[in-house]
Amino acid sequence: MKVGLFINTQYPEGTDVPALIPELIEQVRVSRDAGFRSLWFPHHWLTEPMQMLQIMPAMAFLAAEAKGMAIGPNILILPLLNPMHVAEEAATLDVLTGGNYILGAGLGYREPEFTAFGIPLAERASRFSESITLMRKLWAGGKITHEGKHFTIRDAGISLKPVRPGGPPIYVAGLVDSAVRRAARIGDAWLIANASSIQEITGPMQAYRAALKEYGTTPLEYPIARECYVGTSHKTAFDECRAALVYKYEAYKVWGMTSPLDGVSFDDFARDRFIIGDKESVKDEILRYKELLGVDHFIMRCQWPGLEQQKALGAIRRLGEVFATLR
Repeated sequence: MKVGLFINTQYPEGTDVPALIPELIEQVRVSRDAGFRSLWFPHHWLTEPMQMLQIMPAMAFLAAEAKGMAIGPNILILPLLNPMHVAEEAATLDVLTGGNYILGAGLGYREPEFTAFGIPLAERASRFSESITLMRKLWAGGKITHEGKHFTIRDAGISLKPVRPGGPPIYVAGLVDSAVRRAARIGDAWLIANASSIQEITGPMQAYRAALKEYGTTPLEYPIARECYVGTSHKTAFDECRAALVYKYEAYKVWGMTSPLDGVSFDDFARDRFIIGDKESVKDEILRYKELLGVDHFIMRCQWPGLEQQKALGAIRRLGEVFATLR
């Protein structure tokens, strides 16, 4: 099993974001030294009043600090982007990271983003699938011709060939049956998102494994993203991170959506969904996920808007110590 860091690039209104950039650098260095194997970045547009660093500049900026770690988006909202653009940038990041770039991608769900880009929500799935097909053709090298429903290339090729043969792996996110089957059919792994509970994942995981057999495909790994905080005490861990996590999940209201916390207590929502506690209880939870789901790459977000840097660094270090005992 291995652990990755899902880094926080979101900040509350009024935060002096430029002043906090050194903290991001420190988190990447600490996670790398603690044995973390990957580094992941969130992606959204139009998040006001929440401030958010855009994903491509942030990944490129921190790639040098993450040397030796895999790096990628969790997740890139692919249907809103031109796949030629994504393929070109992915090839460059693959070269800059020495072949350690992973493209985590999903359909997206926020109506304001689709409206701003002039893309109908109804076209998400078809744009997504065609984009992946087209990017793989481009990464193979040479000039190609593609006449698709949404995109056209005539006798042209990308400017830089990726280091990794065939291009970066594509991890496909989503929880509904069609998304899980899509991940098995065209993805290199199924990327499980943060907020779904063990119970909500169990059925889709069974469906995913069945689809792998149906399509005759083999994933590179079984990754899962989780909210995770490792405190010095199990008794106090929830209280230390509660306010930041509540802010994060209440932000959905600001985006015009229903907050997952509506009508439910934080403790009830976090149960079987977040991994929070001391080192021993966190280790037990990780092993439970492994046993129930068969996941082997834990992508842990250890900081949320408003959580102090020293708490985040402490959680990262302690989490590294937990995984050191699991290898």
